[in-house]
Amino acid sequence: MITEWQKLTAHHQAVKDRAILDLFATGDRAAAFSARCGEMLFDWSKTNIDTDAKGLLLALAEASGVAAKRHAMFTGDKINDTEGRAVLHTALRNPDGTVIVDGKNVIPGVQAVLAAMAGFADDVRSGRYTGQGGKITDVVNIGIGGSDLGPAMATLALAPYHDGPRFETMTNAETARVWMAQKVAHPAAQFAAVSTAQDKTAAFGIDPERVFGFEDWVGGRYSMWGPIGLSLMIAVGPDDFRAFLAGGRDMDLHFLNTPFEANLPVLLALVGIWHNQICGHATRAVLPYDQRLSRLPAYLQQLEMESNGKRVAMDGSDLPYHSGPVVWGEPGTNGQHAFYQLIHQGTRVVPCEFLVAKEGHEPDLAHQHLLLVSNCLAQSEALMRGRSLDQARAIMAKKGLQGVELERQARHRVFPGNRPSTTLAYPKLTPFVLGQIIALYEHRVFVEGVILGINSYDQWGVELGKELALALQPILEGKQGLDGKDGSTAALVGYLRG
Repeated sequence: MITEWQKLTAHHQAVKDRAILDLFATGDRAAAFSARCGEMLFDWSKTNIDTDAKGLLLALAEASGVAAKRHAMFTGDKINDTEGRAVLHTALRNPDGTVIVDGKNVIPGVQAVLAAMAGFADDVRSGRYTGQGGKITDVVNIGIGGSDLGPAMATLALAPYHDGPRFETMTNAETARVWMAQKVAHPAAQFAAVSTAQDKTAAFGIDPERVFGFEDWVGGRYSMWGPIGLSLMIAVGPDDFRAFLAGGRDMDLHFLNTPFEANLPVLLALVGIWHNQICGHATRAVLPYDQRLSRLPAYLQQLEMESNGKRVAMDGSDLPYHSGPVVWGEPGTNGQHAFYQLIHQGTRVVPCEFLVAKEGHEPDLAHQHLLLVSNCLAQSEALMRGRSLDQARAIMAKKGLQGVELERQARHRVFPGNRPSTTLAYPKLTPFVLGQIIALYEHRVFVEGVILGINSYDQWGVELGKELALALQPILEGKQGLDGKDGSTAALVGYLRG
């Protein structure tokens, strides 16, 4: 039997040299290869996916069991089977549903923690909670990985909605406590904790009323919707935080209820599968044309690469194809003066994902936002359209060049074109819209993982390095010898130990 994968591979071989621009010659391609969730528009027409490839990709999603696995995730089944856990970050933004885990509806508990967070956030923002003197003016979020990237990204993204304390980040609570002890008599009074280890928070000195717990069915990179988002709630207020949750919930419902052919997370995932597994493009650039989304590429890098950077299928067998791509990027205008040279004229094709808002937050800077949008649209058009050698020759001829020098200079100005991109356009970067965007990419990762047949919710790949680091610490301290270490590591230890 010829599988969907084989059909897609064969189709790609047949069309890989076709110009994307030629696909616009007949019919309304922009309408046929775009979809909406509310006012959000996802355009994937500037890819080499045609009607046949679209049908094959949708058939692949159906055959992979995306719908059944989606239902299992939302209803609390333990789809993270290597750790025996449910995957329920969606429950953190579900205000009134019923989700059963181990015989218990988890939604009331989620809402109780959310209410406690809101109460504490209001106390901090209003000045009712003073720690050891005076209104809190600065909040330091202490975390790493998912406990840091999410709040840091979202707080920057929603800067226009800040009306609470200033926000910073750190990575070590004990260092902060030592510093605080130099300033106040009871440093723990200045701390709140997001933790389920109440024995440790009590030993640290934190009042249980300032400890906000979470369950093991929310992974770190998916945790911003709950207590990990406390610092964001303090910055923007409970109302805007709930709007952020509502945006995520809106995308959840779209994902649950929309047919695959118009379903944004499914389509975004299928484009990713086409570019990575079928076309062989190993990287993906995320290019938001909004400086406030400057941390979004790093956030999505963790979301995608920690989730889908696997080498074995759910049954433990080797994957017969590559897993997730390398995800990277920067805000668009900075990228244009950094790495766009490579994506336009380099020897490797880098599929690009543009994000842009219809409207900015500053009415007096509307002309600058228009320039931003112009640059975003121009870059995606340029990647697709390119510039031929004949066009480059004509440009050089107008400059008065002739002969060999004209030819040499013209070749430097050729753009191969035919480089794919997608564009996610949205009305304005509000808390609601940010919630939609983050949930969209979460579900995209889920769909890709299901199609690849992997577990997107464990991360065993981070464990070995941690184990070796623990073993190296006493060696670096001079308490143990170098027995068993390779020559390179031993030499580096010798240098670094001095």
